[in-house]
Amino acid sequence: MPPITVNWSDLEIAFERNSPDQDSFLDLENGDLLSIVDGEPDAATRRAKVAANATRYLRVDPASSREQYRWMERFVSSVADLPLRERLLIAIDGKGAFRRFKDVLLAFPAERERWFVYRSEVLHFHIQTWVEHTKIEVANPPPWGRVEQPEEPAEIIHAVPSGEAPGEILRRQARELLDEIPAAEMPSALAFLEFLRDRGPSTPLQSAAERRPREITADDLADDSLLGEVASGEG
Repeated sequence: MPPITVNWSDLEIAFERNSPDQDSFLDLENGDLLSIVDGEPDAATRRAKVAANATRYLRVDPASSREQYRWMERFVSSVADLPLRERLLIAIDGKGAFRRFKDVLLAFPAERERWFVYRSEVLHFHIQTWVEHTKIEVANPPPWGRVEQPEEPAEIIHAVPSGEAPGEILRRQARELLDEIPAAEMPSALAFLEFLRDRGPSTPLQSAAERRPREITADDLADDSLLGEVASGEG
């Protein structure tokens, strides 16, 4: 089969999306992407087209939700600012991890940008590995060039450091913040804390034994709306 001109932009999007309701296939004749979304009017027609041309269409294997969660864990392990790392470790614990992770980084633009760069690198390396493994001959190199395997942190931190429980870390951080609040603002801060106390407990934090391991599902990824942010750097 002659080399194909790959639509790299569409291929990148296909690798970003990890949804049980969508499948993507690379057309080995023209390099285009064929996406099939369950529930859409033409889904059955497109699946029939793929089934009838099995040698023409190659299924795209997006990075699994578990693998994308590992990317996030590895990034958190590389954060040098210990208080921020602790906040991120708490944020990525349990359902909704990707959304909370993104929300924390919104207040740290430099680390947020570093995350986008890192995630782009590991995503592009994943695509590159897939292309090499499937032995696809391409006529046009990807716009991001050849990617070396991103460096891993010396230690992957899977649990909250220093042996502190998540609640203890949050209380310590709250005390540190109170120490920085001007005396004139303390009445407002105390009134707000009293409001939270009187409102009663919300959903309690899980114990360490309950927290891990946990399979991050495709629903988590879709709910957190993180997958489409790499190319634009927005979110």
